Amino acid sequence: MTATTPRTTVTEREARRVAEAAREQDWRKPSFAKELFLGRFRLDLIHPHPLPDEESVRRGEEFLAKLRAFCETQIDAARIEREARIPDEVVAGLKELGALGMKIDPKYGGLGLTQLYYNKALALVGSISPAVGALLSAHQSIGVPQPLKMFGTQEQKDAFLPRCARTDISAFLLTEPDVGSDPARLATTAVPDGDDYVLDGVKLWTTNGVVADLLVVMARVPKSEGHKGGITAFVVEAGAEGVTVENRNAFMGLRGIENGVTRFHRVRVPAAHRIGPEGAGLKIALTTLNTGRLSLPAMCAGAGKWCLAIARQWSAEREQWGKPVALHEAVGSKISFIAATTFALEAVVDLSSQMADEDRNDIRIEAALAKLYGSEMAWTMADELVQIRGGRGYETAESLRARGERPVPAEQMLRDLRINRIFEGSTEIMHLLIAREAVDAHLSVAGDLIDPDKPLSAKARAGANAGVFYAKWLPKLVAGPGQLPTAYSEFKHGIDLSGHLRYVERTARKLARSTFYAMSRWQGRMETKQGFLGRIVDIGAELFAMSAACVRAERLWREGEHGREAYQLADVFCRQARIRVEELFGRLWTNTDDLDRKVVRGVLAGAYTWLEEGVLDPSGEGPWIADATPGPPTRENARRPFGS
Repeated sequence: MTATTPRTTVTEREARRVAEAAREQDWRKPSFAKELFLGRFRLDLIHPHPLPDEESVRRGEEFLAKLRAFCETQIDAARIEREARIPDEVVAGLKELGALGMKIDPKYGGLGLTQLYYNKALALVGSISPAVGALLSAHQSIGVPQPLKMFGTQEQKDAFLPRCARTDISAFLLTEPDVGSDPARLATTAVPDGDDYVLDGVKLWTTNGVVADLLVVMARVPKSEGHKGGITAFVVEAGAEGVTVENRNAFMGLRGIENGVTRFHRVRVPAAHRIGPEGAGLKIALTTLNTGRLSLPAMCAGAGKWCLAIARQWSAEREQWGKPVALHEAVGSKISFIAATTFALEAVVDLSSQMADEDRNDIRIEAALAKLYGSEMAWTMADELVQIRGGRGYETAESLRARGERPVPAEQMLRDLRINRIFEGSTEIMHLLIAREAVDAHLSVAGDLIDPDKPLSAKARAGANAGVFYAKWLPKLVAGPGQLPTAYSEFKHGIDLSGHLRYVERTARKLARSTFYAMSRWQGRMETKQGFLGRIVDIGAELFAMSAACVRAERLWREGEHGREAYQLADVFCRQARIRVEELFGRLWTNTDDLDRKVVRGVLAGAYTWLEEGVLDPSGEGPWIADATPGPPTRENARRPFGS
């Protein structure tokens, strides 16, 4: 019988301390979303809508045209789904096109596209094959290029970026079999040995890991003389001795994704391949994700566009009771939701991307909100499309083709999109991450008041600071432009969007008051109120999306491109969003959170096992979490570089 890995025991307080240390502590630049959560509607930070320069537009559009032609002629999405692999020739073509280096500076052989056009490219590729989109995104958004761009030495950039731009696939390895969003329990080690580090451990869900040439690996360096220690980032050659891909994982969707389990056994990594100082690994990972997260909502926006196109064509063709199904209100409301939400989601992605390119704002909350909102809304839109298509929505594209109908992969889109609610921070983790940033101003002035480890002297100072802060802040939450009938009047061209912006301003203040009241009520227990915090974040996400939709509509009106239609979509979206916001506010204080906790404790204690009787479990035997004991590999290496 195989021994299981002893779990690393970490207290809740220790885990929070590690996560807190990895945060970017300072806000050196303004943040629209941060201000929104504080009750300050800073429309001036996003309006007029920021625009890309002409040269970046020219280069971006030129590449998109080439990429579109390649996708149309060289990517067989049905084959990728059928064979569960991306053909080598497709990857070779992407390399030739320069798609591996979209975000890499031209001096290293890349294309040097802006974040805006990089995201447009991912939306395009992801629409034909989400698996190919995932390959390119994992390689550039979180793989070797981005952390080296931000934290690498010149020598590292010279050595690795040209390879990543044209020939080498990269992957990012953080998760372990027993470690997900709680990095304090990271078990993979990197022990200093002369001019090298020796890596030992197992990594799970290594997207691109099966085919990668280069890896970004997070490992714990033990503290010792001359070594600060802590979680540290390394660039590792995937073909190095001791690196073994032990399994290629298979999933409900993204069937062509190359995701595996990677074992490191006494892998020697030169100290020159360490990214940043020891102990900076998590900060590097989180900072990389600040913009890297935008790739997922970009592909979600692309999915929304596809859902809209299929819904439009199908529901105009399919007749029921004497008229197209689109004209039946039950179906029409779904189409309206898909159209309005796609418009808003693209507005969120484009706005966040352009702000990232300009680097005038801190967009860590905006990017996180885009990921959270995009992944949730795209899944809902795909689900609605399946419902609109009826039985044909549930039927596979291959089956539709076999019986002579258009092979629409609606059920595949639903399966492929599901992972985005988990990738790069699950919805639940994103709620907590955004909530922490949203209350940062409060914790910075009053955090010591609710910290049980702080002495009375620190609590006294915090009380004084909090008194000064809240004396200035709270009165500003009473009234604002949202109560003036003429505010934001420039957002009125036949259709009036100014009322929606006034609603956002008023509601932002209400949101801030609700947060303050909750902190006053629960104090140190606030962090346990995850249901409440999740609803606060969801309200903020809706307000951000409403703001982005209105600003985008005004931009399109000014440019004379679909302005009237954009105003219609923004208006409908905002009306739909306001209904969701009001429901969320109601659930802040009227909910079953306390009762839910009691039921959960009963479930874990076995009080309801009688409810499980009368069924059979088709699951096989085996541990819930696989053994990840460091040591030599026990399986044949499943690594398969493209073209090998």
